[in-house]
Amino acid sequence: MGCFVSTPKDTGGNRKRPSNIGEVSVFVPGLRIPKTVDFSQALGDHLSKSLVERLSALRTRIVVMAAQEAPTITRTRRRTATQHGGSTLGDLLQALEDYLPVLLGLVKDGSPLQHKVQFVWFNQEDEAEETAVYSAWYEVLSVLHLMAMLSLSQANLLLLPRTSADGCQPKISEESRRSAIDIFLKAAGYLDCSVRHVLPQFPSEFRRNLPVDLAEGVLRALCLHALGQGVDIQLGLAIDSTKATLAVKRRLACEMVKYWQQAQDNLMNLPLANGWGEKHRLFVKWKYIEAKAAAYYYHGLILDEGNTEKSHGMAVAALQAADEYLKESKKACEAFNASVPVSRNPALWGTMKYLFEKIPKDTSSKVRINRDLYSTEKIMETAPTLPDFALALKPDDYQLPIVNASWNEETNKAQLNLEKLKG
Repeated sequence: MGCFVSTPKDTGGNRKRPSNIGEVSVFVPGLRIPKTVDFSQALGDHLSKSLVERLSALRTRIVVMAAQEAPTITRTRRRTATQHGGSTLGDLLQALEDYLPVLLGLVKDGSPLQHKVQFVWFNQEDEAEETAVYSAWYEVLSVLHLMAMLSLSQANLLLLPRTSADGCQPKISEESRRSAIDIFLKAAGYLDCSVRHVLPQFPSEFRRNLPVDLAEGVLRALCLHALGQGVDIQLGLAIDSTKATLAVKRRLACEMVKYWQQAQDNLMNLPLANGWGEKHRLFVKWKYIEAKAAAYYYHGLILDEGNTEKSHGMAVAALQAADEYLKESKKACEAFNASVPVSRNPALWGTMKYLFEKIPKDTSSKVRINRDLYSTEKIMETAPTLPDFALALKPDDYQLPIVNASWNEETNKAQLNLEKLKG
């Protein structure tokens, strides 16, 4: 199935990697950027001129718009592009959605046309910057990956706090947070579809040679990453709600730990050695540690509601673990932001703003009270095991679109020509 032609970055790629990506609430680990291909030369003898021109026009639109979006994902550049009529993330997503049903005609019913065009993409996580492959399924996979990354970029913009008109603390509206959850589920749906429906189209050897940003482990990790951040927002909304119980908050925090742990496991043995790949790994590590701080905090509060000496001792151990993970998360955050391309945190908000205030205070208070009540020997030295909950948040059930109707016309024409030849 096709062959790879890869260009490593030390051969002088023509793209500039950003050295600073600004404020990050949601890390976007490198976009895939398409390079122009010549459909007419590859398909001119096999398809009608109108269909070739349509494929070319749809993809050229994406190439131009993606080049405008790629240089940086900082909030300032995005806002400037919108104000001056440049391409926005939503426009580019729509262009990809318009292209996909037409592109899928190249792979319909195992068509041999799927190997006629050499599709070229730049990527930012793999050592080989440019990869060219004679495979329309590779093109489909790259399109879905870009759709997912653009969705994460949209979520990042929604979750960058803005100072309100009255000059109060920067905040994120509830509407923005709920919209971000929907976007995370959509991104996870694109990635889940990639793993379940597109990767199986490739022979095993082909899959092993895919650029690392399209490796199954990375796609699964990104899917879990999106779901983990979605649960983080859910937890923040629960914290703000007077109706949400401690049990609900603990469950969300424990689920968040599992999402980030599984994301980390999927990245463990992959060669994410360069700047973007390493930064991706550091982001997942940071969020995993943050999630453990939240989970142990709420587990500790629930254990402290027990009436036994043992439950109080376990509560103190859990809260102390939460405090230690909180301190560790600060270091993990600094390591993430310092790695190239450098980034910075927006003003603290949501779940972590609340926990950074509450964990040290509550831990100190509970430890003091329980040590006054019980001897030091009765306080557990190791944290209790976190409860295990089934993961509730699932990706959107995204399905590849139906092949565009223009391909039916093409098939009918081919059939008519065949009948004429027989006649």
